[in-house]
Amino acid sequence: MGKLFGTDGIRGVANRYPMDIETALSVGSAVGGLFNGHQHPTRAHIVIGQDTRLSGDMIAQAVAAGVCSAGVDVSLLGVLPTPGIAHMTSATDAAAGIVISASHNPYEDNGIKVFDDQGFKLSDEAETQIERRVLNGETAVKACSENIGRVRNTSEPAGFYLDFLKSAVNHPDLNDMSIVLDCANGATYKVAPALFQQLGAHVIPLFCAPNGMNINTGCGSQHPEVLVQTVLDQNADIGLAFDGDGDRLIAVDEKGKVLSGDQILAICAKDMKAKGILKNDVVVSTVMSNMGLKLALKQMDIRMETAQVGDRYVMELMRAQGAVLGGEDSGHMIFLDAHTTGDGLLAGLRLLQAMQSVDRPLSELARVMTVYPQELINVDVTSKPELESVPGIVSAIQRAEADLGDQGRVLVRYSGTQKKCRVMVEGPTKKITHLHCRQIADAVARAIG
Repeated sequence: MGKLFGTDGIRGVANRYPMDIETALSVGSAVGGLFNGHQHPTRAHIVIGQDTRLSGDMIAQAVAAGVCSAGVDVSLLGVLPTPGIAHMTSATDAAAGIVISASHNPYEDNGIKVFDDQGFKLSDEAETQIERRVLNGETAVKACSENIGRVRNTSEPAGFYLDFLKSAVNHPDLNDMSIVLDCANGATYKVAPALFQQLGAHVIPLFCAPNGMNINTGCGSQHPEVLVQTVLDQNADIGLAFDGDGDRLIAVDEKGKVLSGDQILAICAKDMKAKGILKNDVVVSTVMSNMGLKLALKQMDIRMETAQVGDRYVMELMRAQGAVLGGEDSGHMIFLDAHTTGDGLLAGLRLLQAMQSVDRPLSELARVMTVYPQELINVDVTSKPELESVPGIVSAIQRAEADLGDQGRVLVRYSGTQKKCRVMVEGPTKKITHLHCRQIADAVARAIG
């Protein structure tokens, strides 16, 4: 079966093609067994939510059956963004929260993410326990008949999540804002328009008609082209794009320019520092962050700490450093003073607050950071050997690094959820950056593609 837990945002059984029911049932049983017992002396319950992809209902029901087999009750939340499920986990005193989602991936994929009772991603130790139980077949039904768990539907979970978001930003007044929302035909398709409309904004919704197969297709945080054009056509103040499960945010300014996660981090960092709420004057990002972010933060007298790729690792370093702001260039934003995980809707609200604080358009705020030319090429691979063991790849990387010197950098890594190798290069010009990125990607394709 292979290793269950990925490292690239999707924490859980990541992208089985398609995920089989037996695996989903086993994961449910393992999670139920792990969180039943001494941690919750009264009868434990676990919340389960999902995004809009076709296989979500099937997998959610299978996971729920596994949880019940371990003697734990299940509260089904239905379609809700991942951060909403994390919030409902802690708010309802659940033993754990389970998300059925493959995030920004195509509808054919699916995965499972697990939160602990506080709404945080699981520790390595907890993941290892679940993985061992599933891979070793140690998840057989253990509860006797009278102790089997029950499944119940939770009433109005979206309302609880919306109330939480509005309280987390102190109910901002968005009456003068025109906002285009790209909901990726995913988990935010109802809650995002409702949230911004309730706060008074004029909302132009896009991709809010999921059919199970159109999630992330030509839309959302990975494909903002339609959002850009709509912002320009509607003369909107801002465009916000979420991914399929709602934990990422990409923004478009009033001039139609797409802002990366790093730029949003820089804007929010400046705003929070000015307000005196950027604890310890530190921001956590990842090795994939643009060189311009570190330089921008340095100019603001803000320290940047760097984690490995994955919002879970960003969170771990944030807690270790006492940081309240962290994120990834891909659009994961964590505001630890308000939430326990990345939240695209919360990030959007914080970005709008930063705009209102100085009464300036987003295009002007974005000037806080100069973006270095960066190119990312995803190469399909048939295997994932240690990169250092492949001479052709090593030579291509060394040639690029020697040529770039201190004017750029190279990062080559495997996806944690797909059979892909990600080649990222930053350099002084687009031409030089593209040249080296293409050469390394070709070397990867020749060696293991």
